[in-house]
Formats: sequence, C-alpha cells, structure tokens
Amino acid sequence: MNKQISSIQNSYIKQLVQLKDKSRERKKTGLFLIEGEREISLAIKGGYELESILFYPELFSLEQLNELTNQQINIIEISKEVYQKLAYRDTTEGVIAVAKSKLHLINSLKFQNKNPLILVSEAPEKPGNIGAILRTADAAKVDAVIIANPKSDLYNPNIIRSSVGCVFTNQIATGTTTEIIAFLKAQHINIYCAALQASVNYNTQDFTKPTAIVVGTEATGLSNEWLENSTQNIIIPMQGEIDSMNVSVAAGILIFEAKRQRNFI
Repeated sequence: MNKQISSIQNSYIKQLVQLKDKSRERKKTGLFLIEGEREISLAIKGGYELESILFYPELFSLEQLNELTNQQINIIEISKEVYQKLAYRDTTEGVIAVAKSKLHLINSLKFQNKNPLILVSEAPEKPGNIGAILRTADAAKVDAVIIANPKSDLYNPNIIRSSVGCVFTNQIATGTTTEIIAFLKAQHINIYCAALQASVNYNTQDFTKPTAIVVGTEATGLSNEWLENSTQNIIIPMQGEIDSMNVSVAAGILIFEAKRQRNFI
C-alpha cells in the first residue's frame, strides 16, 4: 500500500516546499526536487539516486510510475492541493521526485575521449542562461561542462526547467576559476577564452586537440585570471551595432565550430 498525504501542513511536505524554494535547504540536506516525467527519467539515466516519488493520481497513474522507475523507493500518493503546493511549473504532469544531489567536484571529471571538448562558463547568474548552456552542451555531446564561481546552485528549479533535464545528461563540475585553470593545465587542455581583448576570429583556431572553450557573462565578460592563462582569446565577428550576444548563443557557435572541425556532426 502506498503512503498517502493530503495535507499541505504535513511536516514532510513542508520540508519539500523548503527544498523547492531555498538553495540553503538543498545544500544542507543534499536533496532537491525534480518535476516531470522526462526530467525524472533523465535523472535516473544519469545515475541520480531517488529518495521518493510523489504523484497525483488524476494526472499520473501508478502504471506510469511503474514504467518510470523500478528502483525500490518511497512512493507517496498526494492530493491536488499538495501537488499544487510542490509543483513549480504551470504545465502539470502530476509527478515529482526527491533526489540526492551530486558533488560535482572538479577532480572527479573523467574523460573517455583522448581529445576532450569542454565548455566552461564563468559566474553565470541567470538560471535561464545556465539551462540554455546545458542544452547546448547536451546537443553537442561535449565531454564536460564546468561552471566557475557559480552564482546559483545547479538544482535550482529554474535551471532544471530551462535545461529540460540536461542538468542530468551532462558531466558537470564546479569550482573556483583558479582551481579550474589549474585542472585544465594539469590535463594539458588548451584554453580558448571568448573575449574582446587580444583576440582572433574563432574559426581560425584548431579545436581538434584537447580544448576548453570559456565564456563569461554578457555584462562583464571573463575575469583577468582567465585572460592571463588563455592559450588564445577568440572572438565571434559581429556586423551589427553591439559587441556582445547572449552567452548561450555564443557558446553554441563556438562549441559547434569545434564539433565541425572534429567531423562529429
């Protein structure tokens, strides 16, 4: 018999609301919420451990739940009121998982490709941009995404939503700019920084060797530490009036040029 919870005053539900709303609570407990069948499926495929799954039976059946996972976990049937309290999205699917977060340590990265292609994003602030970067990385099947000096935790519901679950499909690490530069140099990975200063057109460079493409924020660009340690600064030539574009768009152009050179697309 599955457990049933119908009240939003239930202590477990209150804890889950905290996980949804507060980064501090996610970090403290090592837990976060995943909403939606596709996202939960991608998390399972990505090796995430689920603690429990909550479902609203009028939107998501027990049969669908059994198809989604065969893990031995807590299954909780919830009322419409509880589901609406926990759901983050307007498009209702009726299923939410509680999952254990990963550590994303830089030294845990493993590369099966002898010429890895890595996308580095320094200090991205907007969850929508982070989600778009992760979608781009998944589409290009890069070997890793590294986020330097993160401003938002990866399990922010906005990032999970905007990445359409690609937060679970990419190999991701986080760290300080100093740590990441040291790691890339130790691995003999070339560092190409998207920057206006001392830069050459991006399509003049050879990205077929071990490569990290580094992008900064639209407002401030990359910190000097990256520019001082760059193998080469690169630029996307622009023909309009402004000198910058959305960071996820720029990342897509650069990453897919590297993929084109590698004849993988």
